[in-house]
Amino acid sequence: MPYASLGLTGTNDKTIALVMIARNEARCISRCLKSIAPWVDQMIVLDTGSSDQTIAIARSCGAEVYHFQWCNDFSAARNAALNHSQADWNLVLDADEWLISGGPLLRAISQQRNEFADQHFVGAIQIESSFDNNTRIDESACWLTRLLPKGVQFMGAVHEQPVHTQPRRKLDILVGHDGYENQQLKRKQGRNQALLQQALITHPDDPYLHYQLGKEFEVGHSFSQACSHFRKALSHCGPDQPWHHDLVVRMLYCLKMTGQFEEGLALAHDMLAHYNSSPDYYFVLGDLLLDMALKQPDKAAHNLGLIEECWLTCLQLGERPEWEGAVKGRGSFLAQHNLHVFYTSIGATDKARLYTPLD
Repeated sequence: MPYASLGLTGTNDKTIALVMIARNEARCISRCLKSIAPWVDQMIVLDTGSSDQTIAIARSCGAEVYHFQWCNDFSAARNAALNHSQADWNLVLDADEWLISGGPLLRAISQQRNEFADQHFVGAIQIESSFDNNTRIDESACWLTRLLPKGVQFMGAVHEQPVHTQPRRKLDILVGHDGYENQQLKRKQGRNQALLQQALITHPDDPYLHYQLGKEFEVGHSFSQACSHFRKALSHCGPDQPWHHDLVVRMLYCLKMTGQFEEGLALAHDMLAHYNSSPDYYFVLGDLLLDMALKQPDKAAHNLGLIEECWLTCLQLGERPEWEGAVKGRGSFLAQHNLHVFYTSIGATDKARLYTPLD
């Protein structure tokens, strides 16, 4: 459909398109497309071999559907999808994501209004991912570069990244994502792991690849293997990487799960100066100290005060979603729950009462 017929653009306005690759996403693709349709001028879906109703649903939602022979390379597919876009800006989403808020901001950018007039940047948006954590669903946040000016393309066969020289700007755009929940993960099990291992053959010291492969093993509860790859990632990168915070927090968790407490404490000590305003850092450190106290009773008395201090610090810091990988609740209700259980277990009933979780 020609942009002018949409009645959304003026003579000086830029255009904006949704660009997606998809395969067998009939479960969720309608949710994504309907959430974004009012805010874009074009919706591109590149299908990589669906055998369900993905294509029909996408077309019924107003998307242009194109076809691509899958070749085990996400960048190749992303770039092929981008090549079908006629827009000045491209918003890259996956079918298991959906726009929660920020639609008017997308329009402000495409129409070059307010502070976006004649600005050159790539846009990072906040992705809020839900995931299974035993009996509950938790949510974590990350910032990904997904709003791209025309001409920017991707590199990397898996966990692909846009290649650009423009400044990266965080935008007040929130997107939901449920692809990390167990039911959805089963469909993709092993796929990313194999691609990452293949990529490491030619780039054996790439910290980002090790970080992503470590995450794959962590999600699969292979914590020793996760530690191995997180350790390699940490040895080749520093806090200047936007995902370094998430890497450190995940490493602390995996060291706790494998009983490598001393290494965990050493890592926490080394990272304190960088992450002393992160509730996620203190939350996971408290968990590590608690497991250490349970498995090493001779050190329990010393650790009790430190455990309490960690979770109290979480509440003092509050929620900090700006940290990459921040889990919702670690600065509020999850820390409160842990303090209630902790005080109850040591017989401090008065203190436990102060942190009784709300129903």
